Amino acid sequence: MKKSGASQGQPASELISKRIADLGDWRGETLSRMRKLIKEADPDVVEEWKWMNPVWSHDGIICTGESYKNHVKLTFAEGASLKDPARLFNSSLDGNVRRAIDIHEGEDVDASAFKALVRQAVALNAKS
Repeated sequence: MKKSGASQGQPASELISKRIADLGDWRGETLSRMRKLIKEADPDVVEEWKWMNPVWSHDGIICTGESYKNHVKLTFAEGASLKDPARLFNSSLDGNVRRAIDIHEGEDVDASAFKALVRQAVALNAKS
């Protein structure tokens, strides 16, 4: 049986670290910073590798982390159900389920507001 979050025998955490290193620019730094905030918000988070991208889960998917040429995207699986008073969500706003945060070069995300979203996502997953 294949380990959850593993690909080709490598643990997901190693694949995520490799992706960050391979990016080698502001996108890798951004993904690394957001990864750190997710782990701070939920020390029990599980790192997985799905759809060729990092995925952070706890009783279900919290969010995915994707890197594109001009931005890093963090897509929250149940984002439409989360309260976002700091208005971090700026992408995928028309959907009924997911919400995303697109981070462009030079942009900074409010760390405490982001951690609050992660904690809400974990709490929502626990109820499901």
